[in-house]
Amino acid sequence: QVQLVESGGGLVQAGGSLRLSCAASGRTFSNAVMGWFRQAPGKGREFVARITWSNGSTYYADSVKGRFTISRDNAKNTVYLQINSLKPEDTAVYYCATDQFFTYKNYDRVRSYAYWGQGTQVTVSS
Repeated sequence: QVQLVESGGGLVQAGGSLRLSCAASGRTFSNAVMGWFRQAPGKGREFVARITWSNGSTYYADSVKGRFTISRDNAKNTVYLQINSLKPEDTAVYYCATDQFFTYKNYDRVRSYAYWGQGTQVTVSS
């Protein structure tokens, strides 16, 4: 089993910044992929960004490019999501997820991940 614990969410004014953390423990993969998703009230879970653990390769949703940065700290088994220039439409619960990475799979999809954290709330006021 894998345990993921997110932290770092909160209430912030538009234009501000937050850094979300996702600490992983338990089972390890030979090459993990770590993804961030978000879910706004009344909407489905939306892909935000992902990183491949072995080489740090990153990929972002078009809607967040230039404002969001995903990174990892191997020693701490932690993935981060730096969010800058926050907008009210960024308000959502942010989830991290992980699974074994395979080149043939699309990791922009919720169903590509077997393990999920409990989420952290980000609220952006205008």
